[in-house]
Amino acid sequence: HLHGSCHCGAVEFEFDSSAPVPFMRCYCSICRKTSGGGGYTINIMGMSDTLQVTKGKDTVRSYRAVKDKSVPKSEQVLCQNRYFCPTCASYLWAHSEEWPEWIYPYASAIDTELPVPKQMTSIMLENAVEWADPRNIPGRDTGNEMFDEYPSYSLEQWHKDHSGI
Repeated sequence: HLHGSCHCGAVEFEFDSSAPVPFMRCYCSICRKTSGGGGYTINIMGMSDTLQVTKGKDTVRSYRAVKDKSVPKSEQVLCQNRYFCPTCASYLWAHSEEWPEWIYPYASAIDTELPVPKQMTSIMLENAVEWADPRNIPGRDTGNEMFDEYPSYSLEQWHKDHSGI
C-alpha cells in the first residue's frame, strides 16, 4: 500500500501496487515536457480500483496530450489522462482507457519509501533530447537497458522477472 501527495499538500492519495520499483525512465516528448526537469519521467504501476484520493479530490485536474502533433488535427490521437494538482502543478498519476485496471503514479509524488532498482531501463530514447539522453552522458552505467521505443515487456512483467528486488 503506497501513499502519495503533491508538493503543496493540497492533494493526497493512496493505492495498492504489486509493481512499486521505479526502474523505467521515459524520454518521450510528452513525459519530458509535462513532468520532469531531468528530461524524463519515472512512473510506477498501481491498481486503479484501489486508488483513493484522501485529500483534495475535487481540486485534481487532468490533461491529455496529443501523441503526434505533426498529423492533421482530425487524425490526432490523445494519450492517457495525466492528473495533477492545479495549485502547485505536481504531476500525480496517469490513467489510460486502454488499460483501465492500472494507474501509473509519478514516482516522485510517492511519499512511501520505494525500493531501489538494481538496474534502470530507459525507453523512448528516439525522442530524448541530446542533453538528457543517457547514451550521451560520460561515465553512464552501461548495465542499463535502453530502448528507442517501448520494450517488449510491461512494467508488471519486469517486476515478475525481477522478483528478487
